[in-house]
Amino acid sequence: MGSLSTANVEFCLDVFKELNSHSAGDNIFFSPLSLLYALSMILLGARTRSAEQMEKVLHFNHVVGPLKSDFQDSSKCLQAERIHSELGALFPQINQPDSNYTLSIANRLYGSKVMTFHQQYLNCSEKIYGARLQTVDFEHSPEEARQTINAWVESQTNGKVTDLFQRGTIDPSSIMVLVNAIYFKGQWQYKFQERETTKAPFELSEGKSVTVEMMYQSGIFKLAFIKEAQLQVLELPYVNNILSMLILLPVGTAKLEQIEEQLNLKTFQQWTSPSNLMEREVEVHIPRFKLEMTYEMNSLLKSLGMTDIFDQRKADLSGMSPAKTMHLSKVIHKSYVDVNEAGTEAAAATGDVIVVKRLPIRAQFLANRPFLFFIRHTHTNTILFCGKFASP
Repeated sequence: MGSLSTANVEFCLDVFKELNSHSAGDNIFFSPLSLLYALSMILLGARTRSAEQMEKVLHFNHVVGPLKSDFQDSSKCLQAERIHSELGALFPQINQPDSNYTLSIANRLYGSKVMTFHQQYLNCSEKIYGARLQTVDFEHSPEEARQTINAWVESQTNGKVTDLFQRGTIDPSSIMVLVNAIYFKGQWQYKFQERETTKAPFELSEGKSVTVEMMYQSGIFKLAFIKEAQLQVLELPYVNNILSMLILLPVGTAKLEQIEEQLNLKTFQQWTSPSNLMEREVEVHIPRFKLEMTYEMNSLLKSLGMTDIFDQRKADLSGMSPAKTMHLSKVIHKSYVDVNEAGTEAAAATGDVIVVKRLPIRAQFLANRPFLFFIRHTHTNTILFCGKFASP
């Protein structure tokens, strides 16, 4: 999974930087994992230059092994490409039935009724990604198609992701729409007590401040202080330690923009490495917040180099359909996160907590200014979500 986890981080940071360049002072929240899954379903049917562009943008071109999808034998779906095989195996690892958190990814292709799809592609897409194709009548009933898609997404995300496609976004010229939504709700390993939450100022990047609901707790957490970058990194585990939230907070005179400029695969891996994150007693102050973001990804993916797939004259989706005009009409991504006090306290103090060497002075982690956060699966090092909280 190492190469896949590297691709996931690189793609995550590319998307973040692209979103950030258009909305420097705004909140950002998206799921690189969910997007990787959705776009890989298209890659499964892409050929020639279309496939090469997708592999490059998704950083799959660094994955060792054949990157050719060959559907000669339906039993060999999982052997078609190493990357699809790895992705197919990854999600069950992350979303185990006894994981104590809710994670719903909704991926589905909606294709025009006038298009024919290769049965072999449909079989493999469902086998690897659990994703079915549904045909709808974009041409004659675009509004009905929109409502059908929205209702399915809502049902797949516990009713949290609603109205994914706004009125007017699906039109009669649509050929194929990739639907991609994700919902996550996790409980902290050590919950914040509501009685400790107080109103406190949160500094905005332009020197003003607003009042937020600031949560507080003191305990043993993994914390890193990166001197060169003037940065603190805190790891807050979710229940069972399967997932955790990493918060990157500028300290001293540093601004978040400086952290963002230095952020790349190498620095991210260094800053969040186990050798830097040391257990110690920390007073944690983080705001309670809820984010719901929707992005139309077409222009962003084109900026990153995935251009042919959206152009009906250039797109090569011949592994998906014999139709010459087959192309991707829209990629819309919506995600939702709710960060609050709720969580499950450990039933008893564990041995680890008892043997930690307590430092004489507690460290302070005061997230009262814009910060970056990542929710990752600790075992595979996969980033599920990436966000920036800058504007309460």
